[in-house]
Amino acid sequence: MKTIADIARLSGVAKSTVSRYLNGGSVSELTKKKIERVIKETGYIPNTFAQSLKAKKPNIIGTIVPRLDSYATSQTLIGIDQQLRELNYQMLISNTSQDLDREIENIYTMARQKVAGIILLATQITDTHLEAFQQLQIPILLVGQEHKEVYSVIHNDYEAGYDMGRYILSKGHRKIAYLGVTEKDIAVGVKRKEGFRKAIQEARGCEVKYYETSFRMAESITKAPQIIDEFNPSLIVCATDNIALGAIKAAHLKGIRIPEDLSITGFGGYEVTEIVHPSLTTVKFYYRDAGQVAAQSMVRLLNSEDLPPVIFSKYKIIERESVDNLYNHKL
Repeated sequence: MKTIADIARLSGVAKSTVSRYLNGGSVSELTKKKIERVIKETGYIPNTFAQSLKAKKPNIIGTIVPRLDSYATSQTLIGIDQQLRELNYQMLISNTSQDLDREIENIYTMARQKVAGIILLATQITDTHLEAFQQLQIPILLVGQEHKEVYSVIHNDYEAGYDMGRYILSKGHRKIAYLGVTEKDIAVGVKRKEGFRKAIQEARGCEVKYYETSFRMAESITKAPQIIDEFNPSLIVCATDNIALGAIKAAHLKGIRIPEDLSITGFGGYEVTEIVHPSLTTVKFYYRDAGQVAAQSMVRLLNSEDLPPVIFSKYKIIERESVDNLYNHKL
């Protein structure tokens, strides 16, 4: 492995000259050709992270995620990475394993590593988060959550919940269970449910019960049978696709047919929801697009360009096999 010192010695120039060349500084044409020749002959690859630390304008964007084993996270990261590369920035990823203390620690660690800005795929924003943002004085962008003091790229969870509510009502369902998550998660736990509740309030003759589970599929596999036994709804609206897939599995284990005996919907639009049987009716969020928008927005913040405080990504309902049309039974 060659170092800057090796390149300087072989080129017959000072180490500082090589460093200046690598960082885009001014060097003579003759010196430039010497350095380029040695780099080509030795196959030297610059340490872009080290360069970014030394540069007056670093090009590393820190990206903090709550978990890596998530379709939404991986697709968002792909979008961020693709767009940052096109804009000549690099992405540095840090995982928190859904540990809030570790998330705060990672925010400070990223700042010490001299990243240009931080994109945070947040699950919740606490006072401790806000304190960290204020202390660090570098651009922060939230993805997936909204806060009035921080720039955000969010999925339109309220409208998506409302549209899903209107959709299932249009299929004749009136006895409905909503299987959500903790309200500490404002986007998924609150906004999505509030939108759904508004649609239900606009209809007549609805009997709805609200339940809570975690984001993990295994927990919904145990929770769904309790809902079915206690309430026997015609449809379960699940706050995420993973929860919905767990509910489908639970129904199968109980010998319940979907959608003939029970309809199920989700939110997310994960690829697997198209190939399971029956395929899942869901709200598709465009995570990769949201990641690209987040990267573009971060670079705009770094360039001191105007940016709206909240940017919504698009969504659409994907109608598949897991919802029965009860009106057809009355014909």
